[in-house]
Amino acid sequence: MAVPIVVMGVSGSGKSTVGAALAQRLRVPFADADDFHPPANIEKMSAGEPLDDGDRYPWLESIGQWLAQHRQGGVMSCSALKRKYRDQLRRHCPDVEFLHLEGAVEVISRRQASRPGHFMPAKLLESQFRTLEPLEPDEHGVAINVDQSIDDIIENYVSATDSNAAEEHP
Repeated sequence: MAVPIVVMGVSGSGKSTVGAALAQRLRVPFADADDFHPPANIEKMSAGEPLDDGDRYPWLESIGQWLAQHRQGGVMSCSALKRKYRDQLRRHCPDVEFLHLEGAVEVISRRQASRPGHFMPAKLLESQFRTLEPLEPDEHGVAINVDQSIDDIIENYVSATDSNAAEEHP
């Protein structure tokens, strides 16, 4: 059975690209959390100001509602940097799985620099790495290094989730 998946990580880690490719592979809908930001959040980030939890709360509620509407499968790209943000999403959709795209600051910084016109300035990357709380053992998901091709990331994710499903249901 398909479940909703959140492709998470810092800005520039490839969430949207990997998320769209994964959704295509799984033949499920894809949504980008950036599209759920209210204008005030985009203005704040464009001005180089990090969002606070008050800014994120209604945004995460919208994302959680989308996940709940796609319980039979869907992929959402969303930073989901803190455990409490992922907990907020799980309140809407308890079976959500996470694909954490992780990588070295240098690798992600290079990727981010190649994205002209994106509203997240590169100088906020450092604050995102400080905020990031990796998946904990009790959270459903896997972490995969971004320093490989999109196809390899997706193959590694599919293999990891197939292995986890086999272990849970022998």
